[in-house]
Order: sequence, then C-alpha cells, then structure tokens
Amino acid sequence: MSIFLIVFAVGQLFVGPLSDRFGRRSLILGGLVVFAAGSLLCALADSLPVMIAGRVVQALGVCAASVLARAIARDLFVGDALARVLSLTMVAMAAAPGFSPLLGGALDHAFGWRAAFVVVAILGGVVGIAYATVLGETHPASRRAPLAPLAIARGYGGLAADRRFIVPAGAVMLVMGGLFALFTASPAILMDGFGFSAIEMGLFFAATVFLVFGAGLAAPRLAKRFGPGRVALAGLAIALVGGGAMLALAGTSLAAYVVPCSAFLFGMGLANPLGTALALSPFGERAGLASALLGFMQMAGAAAGATLATTLPFAAVANLGLVLSLFLGAAIPIFLARR
Repeated sequence: MSIFLIVFAVGQLFVGPLSDRFGRRSLILGGLVVFAAGSLLCALADSLPVMIAGRVVQALGVCAASVLARAIARDLFVGDALARVLSLTMVAMAAAPGFSPLLGGALDHAFGWRAAFVVVAILGGVVGIAYATVLGETHPASRRAPLAPLAIARGYGGLAADRRFIVPAGAVMLVMGGLFALFTASPAILMDGFGFSAIEMGLFFAATVFLVFGAGLAAPRLAKRFGPGRVALAGLAIALVGGGAMLALAGTSLAAYVVPCSAFLFGMGLANPLGTALALSPFGERAGLASALLGFMQMAGAAAGATLATTLPFAAVANLGLVLSLFLGAAIPIFLARR
C-alpha cells in the first residue's frame, strides 16, 4: 500500500503538465488501460514481488484519472459550480475506501481475493468507455501549454510560492492525511479493540460514506451563503474537535470512537472540497499543473498520516486521535494565513 501511494503521488507530477500540453483524453484513456493491466497482473500474481509490481503499474495508470478529474472540473466549471462539482468528486473519493472493505470482503468470501482485482480492472474499462462517450476532450488546443521541463519546474515553483494555492492546498493535504490515518487505523480499533468482524467493519465504513455525502452536498450551499473560506474553516474546526475528543477519550467505549470519528468526517467533508476549489480556482490556464501538485500534496499527506497512525507507540485509537489533533491543529493556522 505504501508503494502504491508513493508511485501514485509522484506520477501525478508528470501527468498534470503532460495533460496541459496534450489534452486530458489520451492520458485518461491510456491511464485506465494501464490501470486495468496492473489490476490483472495483481490478480494473476503468484508471489509478493509480482503483486508489488502489479500495484506499481496500477498506481501509474490510475494517477492520471485521479489528478485529471480535478483538472477537468476546472476546465468546465468556475465559482460556485466548481465547488459543487468538486464536492461530488470528493464524495466519490470518500465512497471508494468507504465501500471497498465491504465489497472486497464479499468478493473474497464468494470467489477468493483475486476476484477484487478482476472487478476493478472491469470497472476501469467501464469508466474509460463512459468518459470517452460522455465527456471526451475538455482542454482545447488553444489553451494548451508547451512541454518544457524548465518551464514546468518554474510553474511548480510558482504555485508553491503563491499563497492563493499553497495555503488552501496545505490545509487540504493535512485533512487528507487525517482521512487516511483513520482508514488505516480503524481496522485495528474496530476488529482488535471492539471485536468487529470483517463484514461489520465493512458496514461501518459504508455507513460513514453517507455522512461524508451529506457534508459534501451541504458544503457548496453553505459556501454560497457564507463564503467558501468561512465554511472551510468551520469544517477544519469541527474536524479538530473530533480529533481532540478521540484523543481525550482514547476508545473508552465504542461511542467514544464513533462520535469523534463522525465529527472528523463531517468536518472533512466540508473543508476538503472547498479547500480544493479555493486552491484551483485562480489557475484555470494551469489546471493540470495545479491539480497535479495538489494531488501530490494530498497523497504525501495520506502517506504521512497512514504511516504515523500505524507506527506511533501508543494504542491504535490514541495514535489516530493524536494524528488527527496534530494535523488539524496545524491545518487551521495554515488556512488562516490565506487572509
């Protein structure tokens, strides 16, 4: 999983500028073909090295679809509409790890673990057909940027130095780190600590998707009334309260885990799409580049959160509460720096 996240993060840095030069369509369709091939390699793996190789191929392919989803949204929408579309995109991203333990467990039980990789290969093909049929190219030739390594490096440097991008992107990175810490630590908390079965844990994750879905739908409506910055800041504060409560209560009961977890997820559902919209909105001409750097930062935060949640020397629920408290405690002053 760590190798997948690392390759996923770094690959986005190359996909973004390539899409600004050659368009979105060929990279997305090519990436989905590579993803499907990597998934089938995993399904046929007879050793750990082959499985790892398949995961690397998967990550190289799927990073194109992930990073360019945000770039396509920026190609097609601005303002409140962009915030609304990114909210739905975020809900989809949260639904994947939310429903995947349940779906994966069911496939494993019925057909064996290899079936999960076959299913995602098929889904990659379905997504490719849907994209080619419904959307196609969203980045016209008149808006394409030259592919010059020095210019790309300067572009990334300019984004990293631009407060309009780096401040909301930094907050989103820390929120994503908290989310992946939760997904990484929760199996140990629920199964080892509270005796959940694999199916019960899958049902728990699936239920959290509806909470994130509700926050994602509320975010653009609240942003239209109160402003995206205020709503995103409120989301960060709610998420921090959840993390602090989890650390303070340290799993003394199931409710002491579920309620803080719910608060974090709701706050994350408000802050993540609005922070993403704030980071991307000023950079329509460099949407691929900006989305790539944002995606890299998100996956770097995810890797850091997942690593800390599993390596800190405390109980799993205390590790998670500490990571959430630290990450959200840092995200709020970072976000305030945009003013």
